Amino acid sequence: MKKLIGYLLSPFAIIAFFLVLVIFQPIQWVCFRFFGYAAHKRVVDFLNLCLYSTFYVIGDTVTFINKQNLPVGRPIIFISNHQSLLDIPPLIYHLRKYHAKFISKVELTKGIPSISYNLKHGGGANIDRKDPRQSMTELMKLGERMKTNNWSAVIFPEGTRSKDGVVRPFQSAGVAMLLKKCPDALLVPIAIENSWKVVRYGVYPLDTFVPMKWTVLEPIEPGKTPVAELVQQAEDRIRAIVG
Repeated sequence: MKKLIGYLLSPFAIIAFFLVLVIFQPIQWVCFRFFGYAAHKRVVDFLNLCLYSTFYVIGDTVTFINKQNLPVGRPIIFISNHQSLLDIPPLIYHLRKYHAKFISKVELTKGIPSISYNLKHGGGANIDRKDPRQSMTELMKLGERMKTNNWSAVIFPEGTRSKDGVVRPFQSAGVAMLLKKCPDALLVPIAIENSWKVVRYGVYPLDTFVPMKWTVLEPIEPGKTPVAELVQQAEDRIRAIVG
């Protein structure tokens, strides 16, 4: 029954999602070009609120839980599992006061309304997975921007999306590179649940009435602990929630 409803409602959700992207493309351009970073960021924050609001068209819900007293004005590396592209809009919106930047594939910087523009101008890192040197350089530049501006970053150490929700082993190289340039960053795990279920059948139909949840977990102070151990701690805390 849910799948049948998905066939009926998915076109409305998909159209709404892409309409939001198209509408915000020129707004982003104007704000960035004439008013700078702060205005552009506010637009991107609202863009992502609108994007994840389209999830409700098919009865899916977003619950974002953050009971941690995280510092504002200190760089943070948010370490999260990754289940689908739907993970990202709630993260951008609910972490907006931390100026969280993303590490994305360079291919995404072209051809996608609003998203490509933000990736080019939002301050994140756009990496070419086929070019390790370029990827390393981009991560180092992001680490430097984090330190200079007290920005934060979101990293998905699994390296790819988990299409069945099972957490894959975390890799520590990206976190190590960011900490090398921004050693005072706080590490904060985030557990994402159920977003994979929305796209379990692919883009169409989208699954309906899925309760998605994002939970910010207890921070980890880097100190002198090896980065691999820090990332393992984050992975263990996320696995305790997601399974």
